[in-house]
Amino acid sequence: MTPADLLHAFARTRASLDGAEVVFWWSGDVFSWAPDEPYRHLFGFEGVNVARLTEDGEDGGGGEGGGYRLLTREAAFYLDPRTREILDTWEGKPVVHVWNDPANLRLRPFPVPLTRLGDQVCFSLEIPLAYPSPLPVADYPLNSAGDTYRALELFQFFAPESVLTTDAPGVPCTMSWMRMSPWLPWMEQGQRPGGLAFHCRGRKLGSYAEVPERTRAYIEERHPQYAHAPEKWTEPNETSWTYFRRLSEG
Repeated sequence: MTPADLLHAFARTRASLDGAEVVFWWSGDVFSWAPDEPYRHLFGFEGVNVARLTEDGEDGGGGEGGGYRLLTREAAFYLDPRTREILDTWEGKPVVHVWNDPANLRLRPFPVPLTRLGDQVCFSLEIPLAYPSPLPVADYPLNSAGDTYRALELFQFFAPESVLTTDAPGVPCTMSWMRMSPWLPWMEQGQRPGGLAFHCRGRKLGSYAEVPERTRAYIEERHPQYAHAPEKWTEPNETSWTYFRRLSEG
């Protein structure tokens, strides 16, 4: 398959070519690691991403020869690891949940890693990140692990094998996601060695109404716009680090 063919199949797996809103929901856990310390199960983790796919005009449009823009918002919440209730505090510190608006992605043809698994296929994305931290240590000594943000994001999207041959705008999908990251800014771990491992799994829902009621209610009460994808492309993306900086700046 050509890179354009692979992108076309992946776009139908991750979203829908007709521009319809697509909702992913996931659940999992967050573990800590540090030199000479046991691993700790710190949090449960549950989140929602609502996406809309559009053609990327800069690439001459979507489809076989072009690219796409994935317009998304995502909200995710740290949970008590035993009760699975949404946390307000952790070790006496206010918990800052994930409110990323936008969390957009430009997709252009590239050799998306594909593994055939019987009647399924798996698209794998392995994304190492390293860029100047939005929270320099000199300005945020309690909240920053370093002047360079370093993380590893590992995604797997599982779709029916027919995604390679049919013309449906979108197909069912399950997914897994793992992230290795620094300590979260609100945890106030400073430059302590170690960090976090996120381990989650989820699926593409039929609609936002299928998101668990507790999560929908939490979003509706605080930021109801997260029930829908953005209408227009905007930059830059929000992250937990930039969101924390905005909160700290008032």
